[in-house]
Amino acid sequence: MAHEAAAAPLLLPSAPATPPDAPRRNRFAFVCATLASMTTILMGYNLALMSGAQLFIREDLGLSDVQVEVLTGSMNLFMLVSILGAGWAADLLGRRGTLLLANAFLMAGALAMSLGGSYAALMAARFVTSVGVGFSRVVAPVYNAEISPPSTRGVLSSLLDMFVNVGILLSYVSNYALAGLPVHVGWRVMFAIGALPPAFLAAGVLAMPESPRWLVMRGRHGEARSVLVRTSDTPTEADLRLEEIKHAVEASTGSSGAWKEMLVRATKSVRRILTCVLGLQFFQQATGIDAIVLYSPLVFKKAGMSSKTAILGATVAVGVVKTCFILVATLFSDLVGRRPLLLASAAGTAVALASLALTLLCARAATATSAPLTTAAVLAFVAAFSVGFGPLAPAYSSEIMPLRLRAQGTGLGTAVNRVTCGLVTMTFISLADWITMPGCFLLYAGVAVAACAFVYALLPETSGRSLEDMDVLFAK
Repeated sequence: MAHEAAAAPLLLPSAPATPPDAPRRNRFAFVCATLASMTTILMGYNLALMSGAQLFIREDLGLSDVQVEVLTGSMNLFMLVSILGAGWAADLLGRRGTLLLANAFLMAGALAMSLGGSYAALMAARFVTSVGVGFSRVVAPVYNAEISPPSTRGVLSSLLDMFVNVGILLSYVSNYALAGLPVHVGWRVMFAIGALPPAFLAAGVLAMPESPRWLVMRGRHGEARSVLVRTSDTPTEADLRLEEIKHAVEASTGSSGAWKEMLVRATKSVRRILTCVLGLQFFQQATGIDAIVLYSPLVFKKAGMSSKTAILGATVAVGVVKTCFILVATLFSDLVGRRPLLLASAAGTAVALASLALTLLCARAATATSAPLTTAAVLAFVAAFSVGFGPLAPAYSSEIMPLRLRAQGTGLGTAVNRVTCGLVTMTFISLADWITMPGCFLLYAGVAVAACAFVYALLPETSGRSLEDMDVLFAK
């Protein structure tokens, strides 16, 4: 083959020879990142399905407001077990093996939810589901960051949140489409549907290669280089990435050593990276996005909507807008950069949340425009969130963590994210009763302003940088 390639210019002198290291668009890396990210569809589906299902579960099982709050938000706290153990599992079983395990838990959890006949049974089923969600939430972004070439890491890493939102949208469509079934049947069918995709997604995971970093950790350098050649823009880049991974693995001291380096003996650059990761993951959820994702039917009801069909239809619109605007981050994160999109997103969410609070205050007058204005404010909020904070928080967090700390560091950041989300979703109804629903969204708007200041002051641009440059960048 090499002889034929060398002879080609002699046979066709008018055709310019193609340099062997000419950059090319890497479709294989895109396919691998897509397959890994699709696992998170079930995360979005299972989390957001409670948005509409709670209306029917409450009626069927006679749950109180507090029980609905806890059932809806508890999965975020249950996830801590699998999130903190995901780094260990990913290093032991491999990235692919952990994603397969995640799909098994997601299937079991969906079936258990559909068969649950009491509050305790539903809580147990949410715990089983949370294990699969936690594994996929941590390991998928790690895999994507390790498989992606620097030129397209932003696009490929943002696929994760896009598929989470596809799952959210599908859950809203399921709520709307099955709302006409008998109360004791409809919500069970909604959850049972979620047991089907994991089997197909597991087959997709088996079709993708293992992470090159994990292969190097196991001493399988030849296989790692084969994967890198297929997922890099040029052969030279593949060799550079392989050397980078080798150095990182040699410097690594294992899972316990990684935790010690992050929390006990952290260098200046690691401390700054942790501050950025934990702060970004906190602010992503503290702005109240999951209060909208999970309780938008209550928000629309507060705005004056009375029909369940109209309320669930409005939630479908929220899912469509949220999913569509993620494409902005997907298309422009490498072109424009992470930092400008994060700044625009934080500022936009602050304005939209303040507008939502104002429209809910006006809704007390029961005017004909209250519901449309509230819907517009909610859509503006999810749109602003989705162009930056939604997809870029996990992508940015994964790419700035040093290779030797990535699995554990991503797990720690995700744990902070889920605890914050759990606090928001498990207190929203009670907080709205205490300071009113407009007061809740004004509070979230203040947090969004703080998030904007955080991004402006602390987060450097990372677009186009190699992973080995991150320590140098954050040591400044």
